[in-house]
Amino acid sequence: MEQWVLLRKGADFEAIARKYHISPRLASLIRNREITDDAKMERYLNGTIADLYDGMLLKDMDRAVEILAEKIKEQKKIRVIGDYDIDGVNATYILLEGLEGLGADVDSDIPDRMRDGYGLNMTLVERAYEAGVDTIITCDNGIAAPEEIAYGKRLGMTIVVTDHHEVPYEEEEGKKIYKLPPADAIVDPKQQGCTYPFDGLCGAAVAYKLIEALYEVSGKDACDVDYLIQNVAIATVGDVMDLVDENRIFVKEGLAMLSRTSNLGLRALIECTGLDRGNISAYHIGFILGPCLNASGRLDTAKRALALFRAETKKEADMLAGELKALNDSRKNMTVEATEQAIRQVEEKYMEDRVLVVYLPDCHESLAGIVAGRVRERFYRPVFVLTDAENSVKGSGRSIEAYAMYEELNRCKNLLTKYGGHRMAAGLSLNKENVDMFRKMLNENCTLGEKELTEKVVIDMEMPFSCVTEPFVEELSLLEPFGKGNTKPIFAARDIELSDVRVIGKNKNVIKALARDKNGTRMDALYFGDVEKFLHVYEKKGGKMMLTYYPGINEYLGQKKPQITITHYQ
Repeated sequence: MEQWVLLRKGADFEAIARKYHISPRLASLIRNREITDDAKMERYLNGTIADLYDGMLLKDMDRAVEILAEKIKEQKKIRVIGDYDIDGVNATYILLEGLEGLGADVDSDIPDRMRDGYGLNMTLVERAYEAGVDTIITCDNGIAAPEEIAYGKRLGMTIVVTDHHEVPYEEEEGKKIYKLPPADAIVDPKQQGCTYPFDGLCGAAVAYKLIEALYEVSGKDACDVDYLIQNVAIATVGDVMDLVDENRIFVKEGLAMLSRTSNLGLRALIECTGLDRGNISAYHIGFILGPCLNASGRLDTAKRALALFRAETKKEADMLAGELKALNDSRKNMTVEATEQAIRQVEEKYMEDRVLVVYLPDCHESLAGIVAGRVRERFYRPVFVLTDAENSVKGSGRSIEAYAMYEELNRCKNLLTKYGGHRMAAGLSLNKENVDMFRKMLNENCTLGEKELTEKVVIDMEMPFSCVTEPFVEELSLLEPFGKGNTKPIFAARDIELSDVRVIGKNKNVIKALARDKNGTRMDALYFGDVEKFLHVYEKKGGKMMLTYYPGINEYLGQKKPQITITHYQ
């Protein structure tokens, strides 16, 4: 059973409404997002590129910029080493574009998920050395690669790390001792002593900050690289970062840039997936474009997604976009099958566990994270999905708010050969014989109680259907972009009578009904979810329910009509 919680945050909503020319109701919704003072309100509603923080505030940024400016001047060979996910690919593209724009001798390498695993490894370092590379820049990785970086240094290379992941640490007498790799410069907002005002950046955003700072130091106009903000936006949404503070600005500005992008690859992918280029939202990145870009790193090579961004002709862009979409379609089918197996395994064996460890030896290892996310949605518990890799077992984890995944992995590190990540997601490798012990240790260490393992539905306000008007729905767009950390507001209404309930849609997976609230206002209602469960509850309760919903406008044959989408029900 979900726990429904009504937010009750106080403020002078009439005064806020007058000051910012919004409705008191919208002022209340913004206050619910912890926007508490004028500066935050102004930034939330009207933040632009000009409001982004100075990248030079990042610890070691001055050192990184100094090193790279010198290497560019001396025409030393630079190699960008990224990662195979959507953040790593966009970060690699940003660094390549920016450095080429400054005349650098630069190329890139991205690890193969199956052969190399995550991040920097000895093979990549050796490959760079054999190619005569003088300087390696990592992006979206590197913070957890001390041995590999030490090896590169012994070979005489300069190494600059740009990353956003947690810094590895060891606990000694209850204190965390952080272990930084021996790089020449480390730019990571999560490292100790970094005074940057916001530590929630993705890897691509850190890469962008470096390029922006390099342009300023080199005497070039940093506005020349503004177009790369569209790639920061894609990575921020795709890597599921919180859409707050600076990330909100990156995504808002990036979405506007995407609508008029001149990047041939992005245009081809938008066209190939049937989207309207003038109307791209964070949802489209998260659920349509992003999965296509990620599919190359999962089932093929992420170099294909990078090639899409760098395509020089429409023909090349169209071909690559088509390949990525086909890969993603194949990935979807494989994911459905693996998710069904995982759910069956949990229901048959592990329903008593508070931390779910699902071992699917034959699942494609690249799908483990997606499957873990689906299983977490189903059971609302932290989930690790493990699969057989070449010489060991590999896995990905997806967490719930109350469970710090990286910290919990750190407590099991003696069983692991490699691990990394952050609070909400992690990756790991271990020997097959340790799988059962890993499951046991995670659950023995787990302190989550019933309350933390109950999904919380946070309601912004109770609101009668009469308030669902076209002007109010339009005003809600001021809260966009929606995503993690800035979710769509949730409205609630009690004693709702449903009638004319029917199942619609090509796949028979949508409920359509006529909803009537206690004041007598009627409105069309849609529900996307477990149709059978909804119908069972509806029939059992005789058609009366308490609902949470999001308001919208249905436009059909030129006629506009308010409607609601039901999100939860009791």
